[in-house]
Amino acid sequence: MTMIEMHAITREYSTAGAVVRALVDTDLTVEAGEYVSILGPSGSGKSTLMHILGCLDSPTSGTYHFEGRDVSRLNRTEMAHVRNQGIGFVFQRFHLLPRSTALENVATPLRFARWKPKRRRQRAQDLLERVGLADRLSHRPAELSGGQQQRVAIARALAMSPRLLLADEPTGNLDTQAGAEIIELLEEVNREGTTVMVVTHDGALSERTPRVVRMLDGKIETVTGLSR
Repeated sequence: MTMIEMHAITREYSTAGAVVRALVDTDLTVEAGEYVSILGPSGSGKSTLMHILGCLDSPTSGTYHFEGRDVSRLNRTEMAHVRNQGIGFVFQRFHLLPRSTALENVATPLRFARWKPKRRRQRAQDLLERVGLADRLSHRPAELSGGQQQRVAIARALAMSPRLLLADEPTGNLDTQAGAEIIELLEEVNREGTTVMVVTHDGALSERTPRVVRMLDGKIETVTGLSR
């Protein structure tokens, strides 16, 4: 099943009276269950593409269908609903709540989705056990290593059982060993059926994705590997 279908996506920004074209006539199709990395130098359009994929931003022109629905022109409330119900996010800097425990951080999306306290606690605990942090439930971010914080972030991203997981430089702030553990965790998530798309400069990560999208100057330059 086709999960993502973008056609002629362009994103323009006005800066100091000038128009910057961050994405130009971008076409991309991703099937459900794929594992894709997005590569490119700074300013190539990777982050802009990721924001549009995740319904954090809308294109200036073009169409984007997510799971068959045209999400190109949704308002903010509608975009938030799509994100909450179908998309999980992992960021380079983790973006954990510093005063909240690992359990509370993972439960945050569930609280916004109005899950009952007992149910969201159990879900958060199950996810932290899944990512190998069963003994860190009550630890705050400052009490965790970088790799452990990223595991908490991944558990939080999986809280609502997203069909699409978007990761922006998930190993960028980690040492080699911690990065390798995160790569293995992302692969495990993908094997279980979640579509995973990763923006990365990490060659060790991109070499292990079946499909690689390379970007340059706001355009997709090459796509290596075939969709399933």
